[in-house]
Amino acid sequence: MTRLAYSLLFYFIQPLIWLRLIWRSRKQPAYLRRAGERYGFYSDDVPSPAKLFWLHAVSVGETRAAEPLIRTLLDEFPEHSILMTHMTPTGREAGKDFTARFGKRLIQAYLPYDLPGAGRRFLSRFRPICGVVMETEIWPNLIAAARRRAIPMLLVNARLSERSHAGYKRFLPLIRPTVAALDAIAAQTDADARRFAELGARRIEICGNLKFDVAPSPEKQALGKKWRGDLGSRPVWLAASTREGEEILILDAFAQSGGNALLLLVPRHPQRFDEVAAQIRARGLPFLRRSADKIPGAETRVWLGDSMGEMPAYYTVADLALIGGTLLPFGGQNLIEAAVCRCPALAGPHTFNFARATEDSIASGAALRVVDAFDAIRQCERLLNDEKTLNTMRESALLFSRKYRGATEKTLGLIREITALRKAG
Repeated sequence: MTRLAYSLLFYFIQPLIWLRLIWRSRKQPAYLRRAGERYGFYSDDVPSPAKLFWLHAVSVGETRAAEPLIRTLLDEFPEHSILMTHMTPTGREAGKDFTARFGKRLIQAYLPYDLPGAGRRFLSRFRPICGVVMETEIWPNLIAAARRRAIPMLLVNARLSERSHAGYKRFLPLIRPTVAALDAIAAQTDADARRFAELGARRIEICGNLKFDVAPSPEKQALGKKWRGDLGSRPVWLAASTREGEEILILDAFAQSGGNALLLLVPRHPQRFDEVAAQIRARGLPFLRRSADKIPGAETRVWLGDSMGEMPAYYTVADLALIGGTLLPFGGQNLIEAAVCRCPALAGPHTFNFARATEDSIASGAALRVVDAFDAIRQCERLLNDEKTLNTMRESALLFSRKYRGATEKTLGLIREITALRKAG
């Protein structure tokens, strides 16, 4: 009865969902493309091969984290393909890098909304041998439909912050049977495992974070090194994957700073690139957009990273990075990618989405905590004038990233066991 009420509510709010899609499409028209897929209707250009893993990565972060798992699954099971589903156009765009690399064995589509009919159509069309959902996506109707069809379902790279845990506990009659229906959960940390257990999970394995196993693109790192050579000795500090409201704080603090450091400002969402450009212009700061395909000159104070898929290049060129989503209560972005690229990091007070990774990085000497944007500027100025400390942080970042590798193999072992598949050859 609880799931029935949830379904009726989901049907009832469909007009609001469409208003939101239309609103978002003003800046990102892709939100209205392939709209039928959001209800389980797929065109003939989306194939459905017989031996198919289904992997769901809601947006950009989850898509990037899935890369080592995708690569290993396709290597180990050469007769199988992967259907990779998303909920956002940016996630789907990020996945195009994988389709270019893995060819026709990687198929992309939108996951339908969690309506009973849409979920049934999705599962009937693709008939996956296994469903692998990344991080925090818990869809009651879809998971129940998969269980009725005896399709194993796993939640991998699973994380659950204290805030999300408290929110789920308010809906335990709906969430508990949904979590219990999962065949296994591969949790990132012991704290995540404990929270999922409190929600009713039957089997939990602590496998670590897949992002530690993500290898930065050699081409993007080479691009970052080229930029570094073109910029010479000019220091660069990166504000990485910033969220709405943070850019204003950063720009206001930066405008009051001295020195010749170049601020490389990269908003997380592409639909906000023009908005952030206007904010920079309003403060009278000379700036250049990455899309101009030029190297900033000495007069340029801000380099706006208005591109997708180039974070490894940005982390490679930067001497230091402030992690976005941490100055305001968004919960923060993951600083693992910075560590893998040997880039020291600063994190603001709001890191509840990645609490363990942030605290471990700080403890290892790869990152520092700051209280606000002005404190971030002060720490940047201090560190950019202290090459010895920066070099120590770079080495600590690399050691930190290597220490926690291995989540892919543990997760793969769990998938093998649940699906009873064996490695090819």
